[in-house]
Amino acid sequence: MAYDLEEQEQLDEFRAWWNKNGKLVTRLVIAAVVVYGGWQGYQSWMNSKATAASTAYQTLVSTSLLDVDSKKAEQISKEAEAIEKDYSMTPYAGRAALFAAHALHEAKQSEAAEKQLRWALAEAKEPAIKHMAAIEIAGLQIERNALDDAKKTLAAIDDKGFDGIKNALLGDIYMANKQEKEAKEAYNKALSGLDPEGKLFYLTQQKLDALG
Repeated sequence: MAYDLEEQEQLDEFRAWWNKNGKLVTRLVIAAVVVYGGWQGYQSWMNSKATAASTAYQTLVSTSLLDVDSKKAEQISKEAEAIEKDYSMTPYAGRAALFAAHALHEAKQSEAAEKQLRWALAEAKEPAIKHMAAIEIAGLQIERNALDDAKKTLAAIDDKGFDGIKNALLGDIYMANKQEKEAKEAYNKALSGLDPEGKLFYLTQQKLDALG
């Protein structure tokens, strides 16, 4: 193919540039392909992890929490810990920790339950799971009369979707401290944020009515 003078000059310039930079360009292209391939591989790996985590989690939560004794609770906790270890990058790890905490609490193993909840609070990938863990930690703190700690735990929850249950627990803290006025205010706030058809709404209303 014949080139005119201008095209030939451009071609010569490109050849000179390629001779100088071609190897670098090739390396960059290869690197980009490797990175893309690595990303695709990582995505595939994550998908397989998520599938395995989902299966393990579904197996875990199929366990009934009715009449949970210490032995059963400890087994549930071990299975949850395996999910936390093997699938910590998935949302199922935090959910498993919450489920294990419920089982341990049912078996009256509050310290072990709180350990699971604190794992969820620190490591869960879903903000809602973190908030739920904080709510339940505060509940355990109230149970053992660590009221100041419970208030601090609740204060760290900044999701308005949890205001109802948060204020219900604050009301319990004020009641424990014999601060009836503050308890009434907290319970009233709680009612505005709770499901009117829910059990917690009914219990909170009862507490408020008892205060007169």
